[in-house]
Amino acid sequence: MGNIISPMAYVHPDAKMGKGNVIGPFCYIDEDTVIGDNNRLYNSVTLHKGLRMGNNNEIFPGASLSTKPQDLKFKGEKTTCQIGDNNSIRENVTISRGTASKATTIVGNNNLLMEGVHIAHDCVFGSNLILGNHAKFAGEVECDDNAIVSGVVLCHQFCRIGGYVMIQGGTRFSLDIPPFCTAGKEPVVFAGLNIIGLRRHGFTAERIEAIRDAYRIIYEEGVIKETVKMAREKYPDNKDVDYICTFIEQSPRGIIRPR
Repeated sequence: MGNIISPMAYVHPDAKMGKGNVIGPFCYIDEDTVIGDNNRLYNSVTLHKGLRMGNNNEIFPGASLSTKPQDLKFKGEKTTCQIGDNNSIRENVTISRGTASKATTIVGNNNLLMEGVHIAHDCVFGSNLILGNHAKFAGEVECDDNAIVSGVVLCHQFCRIGGYVMIQGGTRFSLDIPPFCTAGKEPVVFAGLNIIGLRRHGFTAERIEAIRDAYRIIYEEGVIKETVKMAREKYPDNKDVDYICTFIEQSPRGIIRPR
């Protein structure tokens, strides 16, 4: 099946495109772009140079992907923006390409990016994410799989968001959000486990209780390096606890705490 391209769209002669794509009116596809199969671009979508997009993505009006980084250190170096498969990228979403720092921005598969989301340069976002309306992520943020970020969240540069978290609407944060938790309030705090999300993903009661107990140990009074070691010793073969502990050990910014 060939591509269906509106006569009112512009596709650069050097752009590479698979098959089965639908390109609506007033779309602009720049040079040095690579697009896979069966993508749907509604009207007025802009794909800038450096885009590498997979298959079966749905891109809504006003989205601008692989934009020039909003970083004064960017000097025009050749970088990319990699977007995987089966993503729904809603109206007015902007995703910047990388800079010399990491050379690429990455968004994985099966994600829903709601209206007005911004993902800045050199971010690394996983799969099965839900990013709410007008959530904004500064440069070099990392977001692990299966996270839910509610609307109008503001995320400081270099932060990391753990897997299976729920971040409440309107939250601002500049510390890392560890896995499996709910984060919110002002200032942001660890507000317990994302119980509903964990159950929806098939976590058993025993698995959830181990995660809960690990956090109980980690957030006890004392040096967090020592409490993390205690959690590891109690659950030496638990992959969820290992994920939590490794996340904390690798966090240069530090993690959010309970109130």
